[in-house]
Amino acid sequence: MPAAADALTHAEDLAAFVAASPSSFHAAEHVATRLTDAGFTLLREDEPWPAAPGGRFAVVRDGAVIAWVVPESATAQTPVRVFGAHSDSPGFKLKPQSTTGRLGWLQAGVEIYGGPLLNSWLDRELRLAGRLVLDDGSSVLTATGPLLRLPQLAIHLDREANDHLALDKQTQTQPVWGLGEADSADLLGELAREAGVDAARIRGYDVVTADAARGSVFGLDDVFFASGRLDDLASVHAGVVALERAADGFDADHIAMLAVFDHEEVGSGTRSGAAGPFLSDVLERVWLGLGADRAQQLRALAASWCVSSDVGHAVHPNYPHKHDPVVQPKLGSGPILKINANQRYATDAVGAAAWNGWCDAAGVASQEFVSNNSVPCGSTIGPITATRLGMRTVDVGIPILSMHSARELAGVSDLWDLQRVAEVFFRG
Repeated sequence: MPAAADALTHAEDLAAFVAASPSSFHAAEHVATRLTDAGFTLLREDEPWPAAPGGRFAVVRDGAVIAWVVPESATAQTPVRVFGAHSDSPGFKLKPQSTTGRLGWLQAGVEIYGGPLLNSWLDRELRLAGRLVLDDGSSVLTATGPLLRLPQLAIHLDREANDHLALDKQTQTQPVWGLGEADSADLLGELAREAGVDAARIRGYDVVTADAARGSVFGLDDVFFASGRLDDLASVHAGVVALERAADGFDADHIAMLAVFDHEEVGSGTRSGAAGPFLSDVLERVWLGLGADRAQQLRALAASWCVSSDVGHAVHPNYPHKHDPVVQPKLGSGPILKINANQRYATDAVGAAAWNGWCDAAGVASQEFVSNNSVPCGSTIGPITATRLGMRTVDVGIPILSMHSARELAGVSDLWDLQRVAEVFFRG
């Protein structure tokens, strides 16, 4: 079926969202800016927070952001509904002494971040984006336009490239960004110029690569959407749109919360990752503001929910043997419920029933995902959140192809449907 107008509008908004979020730090700031434009108040962790029911708020910690809406009827034991996602994606991160090169080529010294499909990064224009920390301790965001490229070796010089291509992670993944000698160029100077600061003031940096091409809709009847960083900005965007819509006239028996974590692709074990204290810190401050003691906080947690949203594998027409022979999610057939017997996903029967109920209420079809028994299963922030907080958690997402590629493939209608279910989840 042709993509619906609402779904196409949502996809175009997602394309703009991804373009504005080339790094986790940009994503967190963009979410905060978008929500403050929608009437949310941006809080600081080192300042007092409002201590009364009602209101909509957001707080940023490095490349993570949490936003929430408190109903006027909230009490010390009001539970929370958390829609969780992550802001980082696999790729490359700048090393110290990042300006390198040889044989008249300027190159960037990079380290592999997470588990990218290395070959997918070849022969495409790349951006650099992230944060610079200056000599006074302040941080500024920076992002270039198309600047780098990983040029592939010509077939004439590697006649077996189409039979097997394996890149050396150290010597063959250093992108080019100009011509000249490394001792007469400065990659950090390019980043400083984009940020409008003096390069001599830079004392530290967290800078990653991102695909420079904008996300686009294509295919017969506009059913496909391709973009970098769909893992997991597709979920972040769905959560932002859903929270924006749910916040208007919000009247529920719970607190609606969006939690976007950093560093999921490298294990989540940081101050801004799901294994860190960010979510528990925010929850404690919110409930303390409502007058909750520890026992009341625990009772509120026991009645709370987390929907952990991340991408999953759609069945691949060229590699059907890599998927479960029966459970085979398809693009355009709805978001997925992610299940794993070994608890790599947090979904259980109670969570499955709740998810299916929210999908029914949204008028959205849902699919299930399980891994082929012979293919190891990945994981998400779901089990981490459930373990840290004891909150009932269910793992969901959208089916995609080319996961961890520089440019991933999703279904336009699935993106829109995930947002619709998220809004029902928030509204209750």
